[in-house]
Amino acid sequence: MNDNLFVFQEFPATASSLRVAVVTETYPPEVNGVAMTLARIVDGLQRRNHRIQLIRPRQHATEIPARNVHLEEILSQGVPIPRYRGLRIGLPTKQALFRLWSLKRPDIVHIATEGPLGWSPLVAAIKLKLPVSTGFHTNFHSYSKRYGVGFLKKPIAAYLRKFHNKAQATLVPTEDLRRELAASGFENLRVVSRGVDTRLFSPARRSAQLRRDWGAADGEPVALYVGRIAPEKNLKLVVDAFSGMRARVPQARLVMVGDGPERTALAADPGRAASLRVRARASAERIDWDNVFDDFEAVLRDVMLWQGASSV
Repeated sequence: MNDNLFVFQEFPATASSLRVAVVTETYPPEVNGVAMTLARIVDGLQRRNHRIQLIRPRQHATEIPARNVHLEEILSQGVPIPRYRGLRIGLPTKQALFRLWSLKRPDIVHIATEGPLGWSPLVAAIKLKLPVSTGFHTNFHSYSKRYGVGFLKKPIAAYLRKFHNKAQATLVPTEDLRRELAASGFENLRVVSRGVDTRLFSPARRSAQLRRDWGAADGEPVALYVGRIAPEKNLKLVVDAFSGMRARVPQARLVMVGDGPERTALAADPGRAASLRVRARASAERIDWDNVFDDFEAVLRDVMLWQGASSV
């Protein structure tokens, strides 16, 4: 037999596609850090050929869940959140999720929020022996004092610790937060940093007219804060840091982009600039989201391995 009839070729191994159930109580078009972060991650995972089952509250009565090759939305009931206009908290869905996942099991469940909708999939996944990761996005226990219910700080912290410690991994955005939570008894913490879409946030979008609207001449520095203008965002630190900047560079400007209960007081203070212009978001730190997707995907696969090992 002629060996030349056989051709051998090596192909690089490709990672298998995952079926990921993502549970969150906030999602675009709602505008907040959790919603925008989750949307980027869900989009990035789809582009990497993973299939996403997105479970979230219905945002209005006529909303139709999205369906495509890589995305399946499951909409739950929700109720408005006091003092957070336009946001809703999901109601418990444990039995519905248990039935759904018994018939069509996800490879892994990722829970982004710790409310009633978040607790339901945590319990259902544990009962079905599904690997679970959670995301720690908001220091609710630290916020309690800023909203006049400081006496609830310890009970809230205990609830969050119990919630996250039931998962195989809890994703946090910074090493500082990882150390803080670890000191408070949180376990299995993994750092997955945030990113910025460098195609959207680019120096090419710099607007001279916008800077003139702010009262900033060419070459004059502008400090930019983007986020909810509320007590829990520690805006005093922003203002104090800016005061230090102006002591060195008197022509510096501070632009605050967002809305919230503190906006009126800040805008009324002479020497501070408050802007709600969306274009103000065009300049930002350049961090490639592909690195975030790599880290997030790696954690998901690690959690699946840990769950498999613990089930043997």
